[in-house]
Amino acid sequence: MNTTKAASGKTSVHELQRRVNGNITGTVVDKAGQPIQGATITIKGDKIATTSTDKTGRFTLAVAIGKTLVITAVSYKPVEVVVADNTPLNVVLVDDLMELNTVVVTGSTNPVRKLEASVALTSFGSKAIEQLAPTSTADLLKHVPGFLVEASGGEVGNNLFARGIPAAGGYQFVTIEEDGMPVFEDGELQFGNADNWIRVDETTARLEAVRGGSGSIFASNAPGGLINFISKTGTNNFAGTFKLSTGTDGLFRTDVNLGGPLVENKLFYDIGGFYRSENGVRNPGYKGNDGGQVKMNLKYVLDTTGYVKLSYKHLDDKDLFLLPIPLTGSTNPKGVNGFNPNTSTFASSDYSQISVPQLGGGYFTRNLEDGIHPIVNAYGVEFKKDLGGGFSINNNTKYTNINMQYTAIFPGDAPVTGAAFAASNSIVDPQYTDVNTGAVVNPAYVAKVGFWAINKQMQNFANNLRFDYKNNWLTLSAGYYYSNFTSNQYWNWSNILVSVQQHPELLNLVDKSLPAGSPNSSLTYNGITDMSFLTRQSQFAGTLNDFFGDAQIKATENLTFDLGLRYNSDRYNGYDATESAAHSLDNNTSFGYDFTQTTADNSSTTVGGPYYYWKYKVSRLSTSLAANYKIADDMSMYARYSNGFRSPDEATYYDNARDLSDIKSTGVKQYELGYKYESKNFAVFTNAFYMTMDNIPFNDVLADGTSTNQFAGAKNIGLEIEGEYNAGPFNLTVNATIQNPTLTNFAGTIAAPTATDPNATAPFDYNGNSVERIPKFYGTIRPGYNITKNLMMYVELDHFGQKYADNANLDILPKFDVLNAGLALKVKQMRFALDLSNITNTVGLTEGNPRITTASGPIYYARPIEGRFGKLSAVFNF
Repeated sequence: MNTTKAASGKTSVHELQRRVNGNITGTVVDKAGQPIQGATITIKGDKIATTSTDKTGRFTLAVAIGKTLVITAVSYKPVEVVVADNTPLNVVLVDDLMELNTVVVTGSTNPVRKLEASVALTSFGSKAIEQLAPTSTADLLKHVPGFLVEASGGEVGNNLFARGIPAAGGYQFVTIEEDGMPVFEDGELQFGNADNWIRVDETTARLEAVRGGSGSIFASNAPGGLINFISKTGTNNFAGTFKLSTGTDGLFRTDVNLGGPLVENKLFYDIGGFYRSENGVRNPGYKGNDGGQVKMNLKYVLDTTGYVKLSYKHLDDKDLFLLPIPLTGSTNPKGVNGFNPNTSTFASSDYSQISVPQLGGGYFTRNLEDGIHPIVNAYGVEFKKDLGGGFSINNNTKYTNINMQYTAIFPGDAPVTGAAFAASNSIVDPQYTDVNTGAVVNPAYVAKVGFWAINKQMQNFANNLRFDYKNNWLTLSAGYYYSNFTSNQYWNWSNILVSVQQHPELLNLVDKSLPAGSPNSSLTYNGITDMSFLTRQSQFAGTLNDFFGDAQIKATENLTFDLGLRYNSDRYNGYDATESAAHSLDNNTSFGYDFTQTTADNSSTTVGGPYYYWKYKVSRLSTSLAANYKIADDMSMYARYSNGFRSPDEATYYDNARDLSDIKSTGVKQYELGYKYESKNFAVFTNAFYMTMDNIPFNDVLADGTSTNQFAGAKNIGLEIEGEYNAGPFNLTVNATIQNPTLTNFAGTIAAPTATDPNATAPFDYNGNSVERIPKFYGTIRPGYNITKNLMMYVELDHFGQKYADNANLDILPKFDVLNAGLALKVKQMRFALDLSNITNTVGLTEGNPRITTASGPIYYARPIEGRFGKLSAVFNF
């Protein structure tokens, strides 16, 4: 650098000011030369001086000569540049493979590079999420090894099995968070799967998912893992995204996100959301999915020592819930009588409206087209402050209110021929008619299916307070978590009679051997075979008082120890209303209908008194101990032991409310050994684990409304693998899980009714059997190729190994592969993408029929993945 001096030979005042306060400009691009918007530029060691790149990748920052700039961006490796003079900088960031150099915040009180974290953690930034093009929350989580995700239920209502822990479904052993707080305190409410309350859209900045490990320390009831969706916040640069999507299933979707400063360096905002309407791959004849959400946050920077952030989310969305459908063929599943295994569903516009007469008068009316319809309002306040001397405080508060109507068609016994169904119901001379048209029909197969309606009103207040102390070798954290929640629910379930065909019809069945209108001459009432055969009213509530602490000790430059503790002192309580005995409406004249002619009302019930109240206390300590050794800057390994638990869930309390003495929390012990490595072109993360579990509840709700209500243990040994390889224009990512989850302490007697003895039982012994619905091997391989610097393509193959539909291991669900592919084109600030899923129309079965305990026959129920789907999207970033 040439230094300008005054005539005296001394440095001029102007030159001195330029050295101290001169502006440096620059551009940040990726390896393809594309500008990176939102990259952060800071002066090393300076908490105040910072800026970010605009849409063209440019930045300007006042910096002294000789200082070091640190340039970071999500999904890219950080770069340090020494400012030698005021020449504009051109900074190229290379991909951070598997984000191993990205600082992560989930499952730890001390944000560290993912490479140095002593947990099994998978993360995806907004760039990776965009490339994965998930169709739902579950579809994104399937890319996390160790998480077996059944994404066959539609956009919501899906299931996640963490590390082979047996579960009835839902998200029973993990906690899903949004910005560090649960979307709802309990993720395994009856008909309240955690993914009902969360959607992935353009407001999502990144996903961080911890498996096992520290999950039980930083959240309640999360021994299987902790999943955190982190939202975007505004910066000094105004930025936004506008996205339009359309699909082969009638999809129309628009996403918007805007963020920027209200007061530069002080007050920032981010607002966005989506609206989506589509029929669905399994088209029911109406809009299967319809609705959207709005999210916003406002962040006020106090000074260099902290901030306050306010947030709000409103979700109002209707989603079609998909359940098992009739199939035939044990090794090569096929549809029955035109019922397409890739596109058919029992949900149908032919019977979307139902009105069921009620005991005491009036009707229970429901609209199937509402599907799973949650209305969610969530309010949050986050406060963080550096107190000086290494001390800081962080408090996160959230209030959530949810009202949900849940309506879906649930299968019961397997379909049979029309003649066989009539004979089994003692119909001598059967006649089937279409309820809507009155026309006489001759169905090849019929099925009695459940028209299940559930209302849930839920609220949750939670507060997480944490104090931290940090110096060069020690980070200490201590906190107190308080949460109270209430979930009220009402069930009204009926059965209806439908034809098994591509577009099912609602059927009436009468016995022509009896005079029309005579007693018991009809099996149905407007297609209903069993009016409100199950009604239920109950409440589930909890108050959590949890104390936690974590210590991270840097023993040497490369060796770090981590010790975590959490003590839960939690109280749960609730009630259920007694269901009246089943009886008919024959003597009820308030409807203007003679119910003596139909048997459909013989099993009608209603909710009455008295109310039965119960309460239960959980006091338990969770522990976690880990060590991480950094072998080199690009390589580390760790070991961890954890002992966590999950409190009994809502279904367990309800099934055992009269006697809670036999229920216990589910204990989960885990041993982990992990290895991480990243080079210029290759990254790998492997994690071996062994775990034991006890007191696991098996409480599937059966077709008649009862529950299996069984308890057992399990063990699992496995290996989780993630890998990424880059070589010029070629990219390859892999994730795989190899495991062997088996049942323990699972023997006894089970109901086995016979024609002569309906109360008969039989012994069973499931010890050593494979856990139902969980394969020993599953994974994804995804090669990609940049045809040009702006045009890329990918192919993805998902493999799911053979598994069993039941814990008795009688019904096999065959292995299957799913082929997906896509193409993306970037044109300046635009990105166009075509994404295709299940290209070959694979009939992949994720579950059998958990509502029936008998073995499958030639025609059986199972839930396959959705058929071929194509989506075209256009994104404009500004």
